[in-house]
Amino acid sequence: MAVGEYIGNGNPDGSSFGKDTSEAVSFYGVTPVAQRANASQAVATDAASVIVLANELRAALVALGAIKGSA
Repeated sequence: MAVGEYIGNGNPDGSSFGKDTSEAVSFYGVTPVAQRANASQAVATDAASVIVLANELRAALVALGAIKGSA
């Protein structure tokens, strides 16, 4: 499959989506959302906090449209 369009301008500094944390972005046509921030994103220090972090990361990726989240 050929690429329809590239995002970027060839600048070696790279590209960014959203100018600040309150600007909403999304993928695959889902409703754009601002950057998530909550205590569930803290460093995981035990098994229980790893599960909490994994669930938060999943929720963030689903909200962005980066993953579907279900079959």
